[in-house]
Amino acid sequence: MAHPRLTSRQYLILGLVSICAPLGDTCLSRGMTYLPAISLGHPASLISAVFTPWIAAGIALLIGFFASYLTALSWADLTYVLPATAFGNVIVALLSRYWLHEPISLQRWAGIVLITVGVGFVAQGPSLTERPVAAKSEGLAAVEEQVR
Repeated sequence: MAHPRLTSRQYLILGLVSICAPLGDTCLSRGMTYLPAISLGHPASLISAVFTPWIAAGIALLIGFFASYLTALSWADLTYVLPATAFGNVIVALLSRYWLHEPISLQRWAGIVLITVGVGFVAQGPSLTERPVAAKSEGLAAVEEQVR
């Protein structure tokens, strides 16, 4: 059976999944470098950190990540969507090195390459696994029974 091809909108959602998390994490890191260490024992410092510009931008980007991630999970299997997040390792490494000016060892670069190549193998499958029709109707019947 032929697998349905992804639409341009679905590719856009997967792109957002791949880009929003690394950008959000990098913004959080950038914002935290300007603040003193935060302790959970002092929640006021944690709350005030949320309102700094870089951290607020990071939180907004991570909310965008979760929204696009949930959207992708609504039409694709987890084993298809999750590898899309792995390319974020490359983006984080590049942003960390060239924007945050963090040193990255050769071993970390090698690990990032290995993860990316491994994800390439995993991503070759279909976006949605076909499920037998009987299993779908049984699952629907179970949900209807719980609602009653």
